[in-house]
Amino acid sequence: MPPASPDSPAHPLPASVAVIATGVIGRSWLRVFSRAGVPVRAWDTDSSRLADAIAWHSRTVTAEHTDADRRAAEHALVTPAPSLEAALEGAEYVQESGPESLEAKRAIFRSLARHAEPEAILASSTSVIDMTDIADGIATAHRCIVAHPVNPPHVVPVVEVLGGRDTSPEVVECTMRWLQGVGQVPVRLNYYVPGFLLNRMQAALVREAVDLVARGVASVDDVDAVIRDGLGLRWAFLGPFGTADTNADAGARDYFARYGPSYESLWRDLRTNVRFDEALLERIEREREPMTRGRTPDERRAWRDRAVTALRTLKLELAKH
Repeated sequence: MPPASPDSPAHPLPASVAVIATGVIGRSWLRVFSRAGVPVRAWDTDSSRLADAIAWHSRTVTAEHTDADRRAAEHALVTPAPSLEAALEGAEYVQESGPESLEAKRAIFRSLARHAEPEAILASSTSVIDMTDIADGIATAHRCIVAHPVNPPHVVPVVEVLGGRDTSPEVVECTMRWLQGVGQVPVRLNYYVPGFLLNRMQAALVREAVDLVARGVASVDDVDAVIRDGLGLRWAFLGPFGTADTNADAGARDYFARYGPSYESLWRDLRTNVRFDEALLERIEREREPMTRGRTPDERRAWRDRAVTALRTLKLELAKH
């Protein structure tokens, strides 16, 4: 997947990065940074998980590149660190992807504050927690920031960027530039809301999808088809506001003026009270199984990554014209 050019003056790169915690998200961050040519040191409290992440990175690079020199160069950029202190040494940017709990995040960021370089940006992959709460009482709170990726970040480029109450505006700007430099698409939140942008919108759509299945309006596959072969095709290129802008001759204002009452009527009807009880979970699983076509979870994820990469490549090509 072609990242933004790291040579562009508008998109400088950090000299060195530390990736702390190397589960599904952390290992994907390794790929994001190494692909852009940035040296990365990785560390995890679990040495076997760290070894698995390094092996995963190696397999991913090997699968993507046929040129042996390029593979070797990218392999060499990622180094497992024997300790947190060793991982943080010299790192200008730190990406933490530890457990999704406030207590765990606070503990990690207290350690980062003690051992990271004095000017290093300390970023968290948290998907729901406010950095104000994570960095509360930490002396380095002005350097702490949320950089929440979409899973997996080496395939899906959006990263939600949000400072806490004490985060320096310069840290926000620098984080935005560095993420652009490594080929991601950072989006800035002006203030905290639970779930940030992506998860809030995803939760709203999933809520309605589950309710439609639970009420028997349509099957799991039919609900998926409406997104997969309908809304998702437009939204992948334009998003909801961009779609509205192209759905009326005079643009988004005209579209919402015409269909606003219809949307408002639907919103009044969207009063979902569905719960994931055992019967509903079993029904979803039963209807989902034929959709897998016998492929394992790893095979389905690999197919997803190839499909998203192909779509992103097409988008980049179309943007040139």
